[in-house]
Amino acid sequence: MSSSYPLGISFEFFPPNTEAGREKLTGVRDALAERDPRFFSVTYGAGGSTQGRTLSTVRSVRESGITTAPHLSCIGSEKAQLRDLLAQYREEGIDSLVALRGDLPSGMGGIGELRYANELVAFIREETGDHFEIAVAAYPESHPQAPSFERDLENFARKVKAGADLAITQYFFTAEAYFHFVERAQALGVEAPIVPGIMPITNYTKLARFSDACGAEIPRWIRKQLEAYGDDSEAIAAFGTEVVSRLCQRLLDGGAPGLHFYTLNQAEPCLRILDNLA
Repeated sequence: MSSSYPLGISFEFFPPNTEAGREKLTGVRDALAERDPRFFSVTYGAGGSTQGRTLSTVRSVRESGITTAPHLSCIGSEKAQLRDLLAQYREEGIDSLVALRGDLPSGMGGIGELRYANELVAFIREETGDHFEIAVAAYPESHPQAPSFERDLENFARKVKAGADLAITQYFFTAEAYFHFVERAQALGVEAPIVPGIMPITNYTKLARFSDACGAEIPRWIRKQLEAYGDDSEAIAAFGTEVVSRLCQRLLDGGAPGLHFYTLNQAEPCLRILDNLA
């Protein structure tokens, strides 16, 4: 699949916190590596709370031979900490990052020296030049904390122009939201490719909780159908595969430069979707 559009496919993992989870992720990594992804990414907890596990997971994932991009957030971190981490990543041979503002975890007093993702991107460029390919986040349906769509769009353009190479969107289920966002971003001078983030549907309860927290809209017709399936996990998975496969095909047909899958450390839901794409 990766040869049919410019940036191919990529997959996101989170750092497991158990030995069983780490063993499972190795199998997931190997299964997805067979699809020749452009890169894997590994998330980073609020305030850097999973920093150690992020790095160990990056090391493990990179054993597949696939470029692996750790997430890096600035909230709660000082420049000296970030500088040391960037140096460590360079020493490890890592040359891709996903740069995020991040969320302030409860109980943390300060937000750090860098408040926004555009400041983090600029800092990375100042410290490391062009060593890293930098991806940033995009929100086609607007960041949940943004005062308006227009303000959020301006903030997005600002962080891309600070030196990002590409953007990866929050997941969504309405293709028109993505196309509208891309069109508006390009009108503001954004030239970096904007890759749609894809969330496979496997569990309605978890999906609803994630979506309410991050501001991703689940269309009413999808919610109602998923609710109707109740605890029938096979029916939910089959319906989810169909819905998300159609979304992905629509995005690619409309010119999306690639697909980035939020795997939740599972391979099969992503593989079923990829098998359905033309």
